[in-house]
Amino acid sequence: MFFDFSSAFNTIQPRLLGDKLQLAGVDHHLTSWILDYLTHRPQFVRVQGFESDRLLCSTGAPQGTVLAPFLFTLYTADFSYNTPSCHLQKFSDDSAVVGLITDGDDREYRGLIQGLCGLVPAEQPPDQRW
Repeated sequence: MFFDFSSAFNTIQPRLLGDKLQLAGVDHHLTSWILDYLTHRPQFVRVQGFESDRLLCSTGAPQGTVLAPFLFTLYTADFSYNTPSCHLQKFSDDSAVVGLITDGDDREYRGLIQGLCGLVPAEQPPDQRW
């Protein structure tokens, strides 16, 4: 099953990303630069010479940048699932659940998909993280 998370880059919360970067051992100065890049960005709309009020945005990553998919991948890096019969394959804001269904037993596969869709909490193998 394939998933494409709509407006995924808009969901990045810089404070949480900063914590994850620190835990991953990213240099403090680089982490600070990234957080500065993501916070207090002025946004406005211009139509036929008229401009809206400026708003400061401190959530998400600017669309159309090379850095946005990379930061989202880092942001969701701890969201993983991998067993011999089922795994979550991620690429930026696109994901796929791949499962091997043997003898009609699709419980693990369906559980992972339902967990991703927020229908029910997916049961995790003991060594897996969400």
